Amino acid sequence: MPLLLVASVLACTTTVSGTPTSTDTVTRDGSGGGDADTSFVHNTDGGEIDQLAATVITDVQNFWVETFPATFDDEWKELRGGYYSVDTADADSEPPPCARNATDVEGNAFYCPSEDVIAWDRSALLPVLKERFGEAAVMFVLAHEMGHAVQRRAGLTPQEEQNNPEEYPTILIEAQADCYAGAFVRWVADGEATHLRISPDRLDFALEALVTFRDPIGTEQSDQDAHGDAFDRVSAFQDGFDQGPAMCADMSIENRTFTQRGFNDAGDAERGGNLPFEQLITTITPDQETYFTTLVTEQGGEWTAPTVATSEASPECADTDQGPIAFCAETGEIDVATEGELPELHKEIGDFATGTILASRFGLAAMAALGRPMDGEDAQRELLCLTGSYTGTLITREQGFTLSPGDLDEAIQVLLRYDYAGRDVEGGALDTGFERVSVFRNGALNGVESCELS
Repeated sequence: MPLLLVASVLACTTTVSGTPTSTDTVTRDGSGGGDADTSFVHNTDGGEIDQLAATVITDVQNFWVETFPATFDDEWKELRGGYYSVDTADADSEPPPCARNATDVEGNAFYCPSEDVIAWDRSALLPVLKERFGEAAVMFVLAHEMGHAVQRRAGLTPQEEQNNPEEYPTILIEAQADCYAGAFVRWVADGEATHLRISPDRLDFALEALVTFRDPIGTEQSDQDAHGDAFDRVSAFQDGFDQGPAMCADMSIENRTFTQRGFNDAGDAERGGNLPFEQLITTITPDQETYFTTLVTEQGGEWTAPTVATSEASPECADTDQGPIAFCAETGEIDVATEGELPELHKEIGDFATGTILASRFGLAAMAALGRPMDGEDAQRELLCLTGSYTGTLITREQGFTLSPGDLDEAIQVLLRYDYAGRDVEGGALDTGFERVSVFRNGALNGVESCELS
């Protein structure tokens, strides 16, 4: 992206706020490497935040020295302009290249192609990220900015982007940087980095940061500042994590599906894309019933659609805890608790959080009708994939029950933070939100065929 003006300099990250969640997501001494030297960072104070940033930058550089030649058939070139730490709490602090004042960078990090520079706010961005999401969020942000430097070294110039906006929309450019960040984090997770380590159970924090970095709900994907909704950004990150930098390099508008979209209905926009709890249950139930009826029939099974019953009490099915919505195989009924946690989730996250959990119980009913195992890890994956496959049919649908902007983000959030949609008939579920989201995305983007029912 052309970053010659402060307005565009600040386009790459989002100001965050909040209370601490975890500060133990990344280990920086896993192989005895310790923190990297901060002396290469311009304007550094040598403090804890810049030590973290310098350590991340050092390992990201090492990653690209190792992987860039195989990916692009060329040697990695270090940033000629270097790296800048900015104290935005001090208005008299020296600004980095591409910014007029230090305070212009408040709450942000950016890559400036004209000067080949990466800069970050050490006062109001990186500390907040570290407190709210842990060090994994800092790792993601700086790896994302390095991803933009990779794009320049791979031959994608600001002029090409400006002259060919249909071929290189901003949302694609940002998705590719997210993808490169995911490839780097996988390298760290595999134990290849000198300084950094991250365990699989801590990857959820990186995805939580991505949810925060999503565009405002209702942003059109054609917007010149669009970075993607949470589903788009998580998808790009996980694709890089799973498939590596070569896949990221091949991303194009022809082979990439983006789900972000604006509101088409004024009433939906006024509601923020959300239906009241009771109305959502009433509206979405017939649609899910139709989808899973067709699915079971096409798979050669016999199907009696489960009755959806609501009650204030928590569902109890053979003494197993499936959460606030449960499929009771003995009665052929899906029980929905209308009091307690579910309405709170609906209010906190949004209506499709409820829709996602309900779809998963229809999926469990379909598995029962097809004689599929309903407990264990394979069943948990199959269940999440089926839940995703239903959701995927709504992405391009224009009539009947359709997705509102933000619905897919709500699915990501409920899968990341809670395991209800992934619980099998015995109440077991995959351990991490990262895994649950990954399996759900596979079903949503690749359809029921990817769920391996046969």
